[in-house]
Amino acid sequence: MKSCLMKFCRLVLLALTLPLNVMEITGLCGAYKRFFPFLAYNVTFSYNAKMHRIKRDLFRDVGRFANTDGSLRLLEIGCGSGANFSFYPCGCTVTCTDPNPHFHRYLQLSMDANQHLTYDAFIVARGEDMKEVQDESVDVVVCTLVLCSVSNVQQVLQEIRRILRTGGAFFFLEHVVSDPSSWTFFFQHVLEPLWYYLGDGCRITRATWKDLEAAGFSELHLKQIEAPNVTSMIRPHIMGFSIK
Repeated sequence: MKSCLMKFCRLVLLALTLPLNVMEITGLCGAYKRFFPFLAYNVTFSYNAKMHRIKRDLFRDVGRFANTDGSLRLLEIGCGSGANFSFYPCGCTVTCTDPNPHFHRYLQLSMDANQHLTYDAFIVARGEDMKEVQDESVDVVVCTLVLCSVSNVQQVLQEIRRILRTGGAFFFLEHVVSDPSSWTFFFQHVLEPLWYYLGDGCRITRATWKDLEAAGFSELHLKQIEAPNVTSMIRPHIMGFSIK
């Protein structure tokens, strides 16, 4: 009964968001692409305050993957407005990628506020196709709240494996689908059609840990957590790192 109700409610939402789907297909959602970086930049402050301890714990091991000369080349996929910069170790060189060029203004604000890092480049690219980044050219790749909105998670993970040096690490923090027995699971599936447009392509029903398990990394260190004080739709998270 609950499953049938969920499917019915989702169909209703799909019908209601049909005009947004038409706007996306015809390119009329371009204005929101310009507005979304402003929204994301301002949400960052609240999210980071709530997730500070979790992000600190996640990134505490980044320095382990530095080279013998102490240098550390880090690439962040879907860097957005630079919400993670303050957690990176001093002196590492950061390359940023994001498919939305309108993030650049807000990214520069975060760069100016985090002078302990060296910034290499901002590359406008999708995670599925980072051809401007050479094979095995980085020590660490970071991706937070990004795999929910890419078109092909496995393709992104293979690109990450390509650009990581052997022994390098991929650090991740992603919201995922909830347990099927929960009401959160129910509302995630019902509201996803609307959430997709409000979140600039974000899908809240992905079991991303399955993609990570199938990606072919030599080691996977993954933990499932409940994010504190965030909306229940994105409270289930996974965090950890994989080693090539």
